[in-house]
Amino acid sequence: MIVSWHGRALMIVPTYNESENLARLVGRLRALPGDVDLLIVDDASPDGTGAIADAIAACDPHVHVLHRSGKLGLGTAYRAGFHYGIEHGYDYICTMDADFSHSPESLPTLLDLAASGYDLVIGSRYVPGGAVVGSPSLRKFISYAANALAHLLLGVTARDCTAGFRCYRRQVLETIDLDAIFSSGYSFLIEMAFLVERAGFRIGEVPITFVNRTEGASKINKREIYKAMYTILRLRTGYLPWERIMAVYYDRRAAP
Repeated sequence: MIVSWHGRALMIVPTYNESENLARLVGRLRALPGDVDLLIVDDASPDGTGAIADAIAACDPHVHVLHRSGKLGLGTAYRAGFHYGIEHGYDYICTMDADFSHSPESLPTLLDLAASGYDLVIGSRYVPGGAVVGSPSLRKFISYAANALAHLLLGVTARDCTAGFRCYRRQVLETIDLDAIFSSGYSFLIEMAFLVERAGFRIGEVPITFVNRTEGASKINKREIYKAMYTILRLRTGYLPWERIMAVYYDRRAAP
């Protein structure tokens, strides 16, 4: 494989109960050409994912692990990873799921497009050549609906603004105030796409085949769906005065 991108890349992989997948995923990512490091952000997985991550990192200096105290949300895991990537001087900072719904072998294509001048590159299900395999009809509908609302209400032009397979140039993450982002779950992806585009950065998309997970349990639930809809409305109307009340409500719902 010919590598056209240059520089250092960091792949952020948030994990929660991914013990079935992590070692295989790291192996495939580390087999890719180019200078790609991994940061595993584990939210105190009760199935031992964090210990597996530590064992891998002990044998590979290109694998790093960030342990967090509990299940704090996908968006905050990304944000922690972004800060790590900026502080350690990576040129490209990428994200993907740990469940093989995103093919690791597609990463060089995202990096190549970023190197050509795009500031955010999304591995997209909804551009020509993209596809979805194995997802239940309800999940497909939710994804299509969230993207349609983001296009209609927010003016986001990216076809797949809910996709988690992404590559950011460091300048993007240095420009956006990451700590001011309110979203914490999958709605974080919508808010990031909105902020990146509003800041005038270029967004590109490459087609991928999204494969619904076959190992482990899906992290999508009704709460995340409601939060995504709320995020779109909040961004459309501005920061609503009751958003902090909603934050307290969700924190209490999430408490054991």
